[in-house]
Amino acid sequence: MPVTQAQFRTALLNADAPVPAGLDDGGGAPAGARYDVYRNNVTASLVDAMKLAFPTVRLLLGAQNFDPLMPHFVRAHPPRSPLMMYYGVEFPAFLENFQPLAHLGYLADIARIDLAMRTSYHAADARPLDPSIFQQPPETLEDTRLRLAPATQILRSHWPIFDLWRRATDPTAPKPRTAAQAVLITRPAFDPALHLLPEGAATFLLSVRDQPLGASVEAAQVAAPGFDFGATLALLLENHAFAHSTEDSSK
Repeated sequence: MPVTQAQFRTALLNADAPVPAGLDDGGGAPAGARYDVYRNNVTASLVDAMKLAFPTVRLLLGAQNFDPLMPHFVRAHPPRSPLMMYYGVEFPAFLENFQPLAHLGYLADIARIDLAMRTSYHAADARPLDPSIFQQPPETLEDTRLRLAPATQILRSHWPIFDLWRRATDPTAPKPRTAAQAVLITRPAFDPALHLLPEGAATFLLSVRDQPLGASVEAAQVAAPGFDFGATLALLLENHAFAHSTEDSSK
């Protein structure tokens, strides 16, 4: 009986599964050895993809801990797309539920940073917002709707994720503080850049997606009474967090 694609695929990512019955090497001989080689190569290629996709997690865990973990992930989560730039989206949830690493609760959010950096890298280009829009009269400006650039990503965490990321990528950086942090990822040039967001800035940015500027500033001030709109705006404009849009004027 011919081997189905489902049988071939299921055994491919399970090192303990037998070679599918009826599979031959094209010359009529059993394909056991050839299939095992192919199975090992597929797993190894997915492991290599994960090393590239999650460099910060690998730095924090160390290659000696990260690399042996990867076969467990790739066998449980085969690719859903032929485009490997999308591979690994389940990894943060995998880390959250992997009991041996439960004491490193921040790892899942660090994995989300790695994912967001990759998303930002592959995002569409966009013309930056013209800062002159903020020269409008206050009553007009508060009704203005802004558009985040496709490469802009925002992450909030209960952990000091910016400090952890910086310490992983630069061992001379200060030790992580004991504080929740939010980060902004932008792509002002060719490569994504990570920024620590001021207090209230993440609330402002997430609100901007659905509300006009005035309401977004109010939401940030409610969430963080110390919200500094001027400093936040300078950071966002300098790093091209906003994109030009035909909706850059009030409605």
